[in-house]
Amino acid sequence: MEQIRLQPEVAEIEKEIIAWRRYFHQNPEVSMKEYNTSATIKKLLDKWGVSYVNVGETGILATLNGTKGEGKTILLRADMDALPLIDETQTCYTSQKEGINHACGHDGHTAALLGATKILKDKEFKGKIKIIFQPAEEIGRGAKLFLKAGHLEDVNRVFGIHLHSPTEVGKVIATIGARGASCDIFEIRVKGESAHVSKPHQGKDALLATAHIAVALQSIVSRRINPLQPAVVGLGTMQAGTEYNIVAKEGVLKGTVRAFDKEVRKQILKEIEEIAKCTAKIYQTEAEFSNFAASVALVNDEAPTLLAQKVLKDIVGEENILKQEVGSLGGEDFADLMEVVTGTFLHVGSRNPENPETWYPHHHVKFDIDERCLAVATQTHISYALAYLNEE
Repeated sequence: MEQIRLQPEVAEIEKEIIAWRRYFHQNPEVSMKEYNTSATIKKLLDKWGVSYVNVGETGILATLNGTKGEGKTILLRADMDALPLIDETQTCYTSQKEGINHACGHDGHTAALLGATKILKDKEFKGKIKIIFQPAEEIGRGAKLFLKAGHLEDVNRVFGIHLHSPTEVGKVIATIGARGASCDIFEIRVKGESAHVSKPHQGKDALLATAHIAVALQSIVSRRINPLQPAVVGLGTMQAGTEYNIVAKEGVLKGTVRAFDKEVRKQILKEIEEIAKCTAKIYQTEAEFSNFAASVALVNDEAPTLLAQKVLKDIVGEENILKQEVGSLGGEDFADLMEVVTGTFLHVGSRNPENPETWYPHHHVKFDIDERCLAVATQTHISYALAYLNEE
């Protein structure tokens, strides 16, 4: 877009950044199995002489030490996992791995931060820049690896970027306050007894119980939660039974809870468990409830976001900084980092209004981006990091 202003060094490597993104898109890997992605990143870091350590099996923490003395430490982050989803983009860079697809833009996040790393390694600044290439954002486990390893203990500021298909390329969302909901991933396992379907009274039908639990859960948000409090109880999978003529012995429901408010989150999880167990009992079955707390709510802090807005003026212009956007009930485990260190998380527009192929939502089989957004993300990482480290 005409309003995008890139530094010459970013413009010079833009094609290289796009090439990295396309390689990652062709070679996607799901959460906790990003082995080739990790190896590719480390080859580039070795080539550039950037020091790094492994975090878990596939995570990477690179470190750039400033040449102008001690100072603050900022952490930049990109996630790198793909989704278990087919790719129907039909492009020259369509996924070569059946049933795996970078349908959320993490390939772009990784490529953009690699571009920033290549440039920042030669910049002069005070303090330190930590750069993490994070696995397993999609299952809410990646950020926790870096926290557990203690890599944020000396960090003063965290900064992250997500590409955003609803927003036009050349525009960036930099809004103070709630941007993403907390994310819980729950499982309900219903146990019954098998029998011949012609004699259902001799069994305990886990399929029937599971189906009724699935329906009953939909009453929580509509009848138990204040309508002014955004929340979602979403079911993604339901499985039960083994054959058409056998009363199901077991049923499994998997879903997620999204909320902004901590108390609403707690209430919903409690009610899911109660409804599951009580409904199962009605059908003479038993229900077991388990939950994984994937991430807390993502809330942008004021000072870090104001600095982002200031930095973005020189990249996309004041009129293209979206400061009042409503948050999403999507989850983002960057929030786990922001729970312990102040920071902000921006959404960089990736939609080309003249190309419908870039209009598909995240997690869609045809999700794609206008690749001009990658240089915007790279430039924003660079400008933000230097502005923060050099501010008084």
